[in-house]
Order: sequence, then structure tokens, then C-alpha cells
Amino acid sequence: MSKAWELFADDATIIAARVNGTLKDLSYDVAEGDEVEGVAIDSADGRDILRHSTAHVLAQAVQQLFPEAKLGIGPPIQDGFYYDFDVPTPFVPEDLAKIESLMKKIIKANQKFSRRVTTDADALEELADEPYKVELIGLKGAGTDGSGHEAAEGASVEVGAGELTIYDNLDRNGEVAWKDLCRGPHLPTTRRIPAFKLMRSAAAYWRGDEKNKQLQRIYGTAWESQEELDAHLHRIEEAERRDHRKLGRELDLFSFPDEIGSGLPVFHPKGGIIKREMEDYVRQRHIDEGFEYVGTPHIAHESLFHTSGHLPYYGEGMFPALDVDGQDYRLKAMNCPMHNLIYRSRQRSYRELPLRLFEFGHVYRNEKSGVIHGLTRVRGFAQDDSHSYCTKEQAPDEVKHLLNFMLTVLKDFGLDDFYLELSTRDDQKKDKFVGSDEDWASATKVLEDVANETGLELVPDPGGAAFYGPKISVQAKDAIGRTWQMGTVQYDFNQPAADRFNLEYIAPDGSRQQPVMIHSAKFGSIERFLGVLVEHYAGAFPPWLAPVQVQAIPVADAFNDYLRDVAQQLRKVGVRVEVDESDDRMQKKIRNAQLQKVPFMLIAGGEDVANGAVSFRYRDGRQDNGVPVADAIARVVAAVESHEQV
Repeated sequence: MSKAWELFADDATIIAARVNGTLKDLSYDVAEGDEVEGVAIDSADGRDILRHSTAHVLAQAVQQLFPEAKLGIGPPIQDGFYYDFDVPTPFVPEDLAKIESLMKKIIKANQKFSRRVTTDADALEELADEPYKVELIGLKGAGTDGSGHEAAEGASVEVGAGELTIYDNLDRNGEVAWKDLCRGPHLPTTRRIPAFKLMRSAAAYWRGDEKNKQLQRIYGTAWESQEELDAHLHRIEEAERRDHRKLGRELDLFSFPDEIGSGLPVFHPKGGIIKREMEDYVRQRHIDEGFEYVGTPHIAHESLFHTSGHLPYYGEGMFPALDVDGQDYRLKAMNCPMHNLIYRSRQRSYRELPLRLFEFGHVYRNEKSGVIHGLTRVRGFAQDDSHSYCTKEQAPDEVKHLLNFMLTVLKDFGLDDFYLELSTRDDQKKDKFVGSDEDWASATKVLEDVANETGLELVPDPGGAAFYGPKISVQAKDAIGRTWQMGTVQYDFNQPAADRFNLEYIAPDGSRQQPVMIHSAKFGSIERFLGVLVEHYAGAFPPWLAPVQVQAIPVADAFNDYLRDVAQQLRKVGVRVEVDESDDRMQKKIRNAQLQKVPFMLIAGGEDVANGAVSFRYRDGRQDNGVPVADAIARVVAAVESHEQV
């Protein structure tokens, strides 16, 4: 036997090992015949190990500074980590500065992460002063807490179904400086943490359940180099600058009035222009792709959603029942049940398939207040929702058609860096999904085969499927590299079934057959897509989407009439234009147009009027003087029609 670290002694980037497919510490004993692979610190697994190890250092520093603190859990998360603590008073920024300073000393001390196996009984005795750890030990291997809830948010880093382990942080003398219940693996030593920063603190319910005690959560981030940390912090600064909620106010696009309620946006005239352009575009695209436009109401008898299966499997996401004349109605959270009724309204022939229905369906979902976020997570939104009804044989081509449709939509809106995610059933929790193993296998294979044909990266998402079938989602990267889930294609063998809507078509041999139903939303939701676009473009929309495409700026009041006439010519060819006739000086008017991120400014003074021209200014500051009015108009029209950024 040899230690895993001996196999990678010459590579300083290796911080753990994958032995026979399982992540292990570098101190793991490797036997002859084991398949061993090094885990680099800059890999996905490596970063998780780095961040989880840094979370341990955070917890050690907190308990040294605040001895009364009780430990919750401390998992790695996307781009960082957190640790929860039960403390008498909330942390303040000054506390975080002290904690971060002590963490640096712990890292410099080069403490060793040492794993040891223990029994449940010994762990309960050793950690008797840590009530939350004791609770996790009691839940070890249970999976749920007995009421159907997950045993603990992030608890997989603490306990599992196998052996129980504790990690000791050993000082230079081999003495235990600190310890924590943990599955690991960890870095070899604290000195292997190259760069980290604590970000903020916030309240968080124990195990993510609002019925439990509220703890204090400290968030941090850790990276494989100072350069990567600096780049991450820069991305955060850029994300804050692009925050669609902030830009929505500054550009007068939308708001969230308290009088209406949380997660229910209203669009102002300028935001309404963008929304209308998006709707007009995607409506015409659906028509071009063979879809028929339909419309359905916002509420329906509760029984409809029992038939579809949504109330039994998705009831928590729907608003409570409304009493209408003694009957229970529900605000719809999805459009598909009503589209099924349109399909079923008359007998269908195989000659009609695929039958493609589409609408802007406004739906309502009872999101918890803690997850509502601007336009990207709301309670009321419009979906560009479509449903294709086809034979099983037609399903692969229909999925391909929908996926290509979706990708071209994203490209037309300036999003062209994406990968695909395949969400499948969690086979350990089959009770949360409907359908046979055969149904799931065949549906998943259709989606997987089509996704692979695109040549795009396909990332598995086990357990992420809807209750009625698997789905492909497009994960698109924005201008600063963040990933957003955009449109989806979902294969549904549930709702057409005889015990649901009993959808049928007459086959060529005269028999009645069940169609396949394929759900698709290209934007996902118009509100969310618009929020993503605001951040992608930092509010500087391409001309075709900009609320005001041209700002006409007279050098003095004497030239107002001239620019009014130019503006009228622009409006005749469909350009959105405003003339700034305010009392502000010309430079202030230019500055205002730049702040509003108007793509083009047409400036006119005496020489321009004499020559029938304008000074053509772009929002980035470039300017062409003496451009004939007709040429300026043609330049604007060409930019709008190209759908490109300028």
C-alpha cells in the first residue's frame, strides 16, 4: 500500500484523489489494482474541496473568537461556501473583518486536515455540546426527516449513509486545534488555501425550514489563485453594475409597487416597448415555425389541475383555491391543461399531427418571499408557451425542431454561448414522478439523442425533471460569463394518458392512438428573459430593442423645428425618436441621452441646417459630422433591421 499523495508528489496542483471513482483525501491508502486519478485544485471537484476546507477554517475562527457559537453546516456552493452558526447576536461587518484576519493566521499555521472514523455513539458523546451536529447524526442515512423533507440543506457534506467521520485540524505539534463532523475529503493542510474572502452574513433557517430556529450564515469565496479571486470579485462588481433591478429604475422600465404585492411587476412605457418588441418577435417566429395562436383564461376549476396531475405533484407552487359560487377555482400556474382541452375539443386525425399550439399565457406561482428576485423570480409572469402533439415516431424530429427554434431565438437576442442540460428522474424517489420505467427510458433517450446531435455540451441533471417527464434546458452565458437557464423542451407521456386527458388521434388504420405531448417555452418567461437581457446588455440594448432609438438634440432652440421635421421622417419609417427641447445645455442633453443608453443622437446646429445634415453621434461617443439627413435615417434603419449591437 502507498498513500495517494505519493503518486502525485511532483504535482503541486493536486489536492485530492479519485480512487475507483470516489473522491478521497491525499492521505488515503491506495491498494494495488486501484484506479487512481489526481484531482487538481482548479477542477470543479477541486474547487469544491478547496471551498469546503475554507469553510472549516471559517468555523474554527468563529469559534475561537465567539466561543459560545454552535455549529450548523458548512457546504461548498457555486463560486464559494458558507457556514451556519447559532450565536446570541447577528454578525456585523467588523466581526467579519476579525474573522477573516484570524482565518489568515490559521492558514499560515499550516494545520493538517486529519480524518478519523468514529461510531454514532462515540460521535454523539464527543459532540454533545454541538446540538445541531447531534441532530444530523440522528438523521444519518435517513435521507428525509420522516415528514418527506430532505434531512438537511447541505447536510451531505456532514453525514451520509455510510461510516461517520470527524476531521481534526492538527497544529504543528500534532495537537487537535479544532474538529468538525464531516464526510470530506479536504485539502492536505490549511496552507493549501491560496486565496479567499468573506463576502457577507445573513440570516438562515436551520435545515432550510422556516419553522426551525434562525441561524447566522457567513458567505465566503475561495479560489485557486489570487488572480482568480480578483477576477471573481471583479465579476461581482460588474454584476452589481448590471443589476436589472437598479437599471430598471434608472431607465424607467418597470417597478414593483408595494400596493400590488411582492413578485408582481408593472411595466412602464419604456419597458412596455421592449416587452412588446419581444412579444411581436416571438409571436411571428412561432407562426413561421408552424404554430397556431390560442388563448386561455387565468383561472379554472380546481378539478382541471387534479386531472393534469399538477395539484398532487405541484400543489405547493400554486396559489390557494378561490371560492366562486361555492366551487373551488385556481389561478393557473401552467397553460398545458387548457391546451389539452383545445386539442380534445374535437376528433383529431394523424394527418393533423404534429399539431402545434402557442400562446402568451399569464401564469401565477406561489413563490416563497425569500426567493423572489426582481424580474428573474416573480409570482406572475407570461410564458411564450407552446405544446406540440405528435405521434411517438414524430417525437424526435419535433424535439429537434423545437430545440433549433429555441437556439435561434437566443442568438437573435445576442445570446450565443450556451450548453444543454438534460434533467431526468431521480430513481431513488420514484414516488415524486409519474409513469413507468419504460416511459422514462424511452422519453429520456429521445431527448438525449437529439441533444447530442446538436454538438453542444450536454450536462446531466439527475432528479431535475418535471414530474411528468424529462426535459432539455438551454443554459446560456451572458456578457460577463454568468449562466442562466433559458428555454426548455419537455417530453410528456402523462397528460395525454387515458387516466388523465385521454387524448387521441385516429391512426391510418382507423385505430385510436395516444399522442405524445411536448412542452416548450423559448423565452421561458418574458419577464425573466427581459431581466436577463437588461443585465446582459447592461441596459444598452441593441437598436431594435431600445425604447428610444434616436435622441434628437438641437444646439439651440432655434433648431427645434428642424429636428422635429427630422424626427417625423424617422417615425414614418418606424423609428422611435424623441426631441430634447428642454432648457438644458447641449452637453447636458448629450449626457442625459448617454445615461439613458440611447443608441443614436442626431445633433443639429446652424451649419447642419444650412446643409440639410446632422451630426451623427453613437452612444459610445463616436461622432460623424455633416451626415445628410437621408443618410442618417438610412443608417439608423439599417442598424435596427440588423438586430445587431452598435
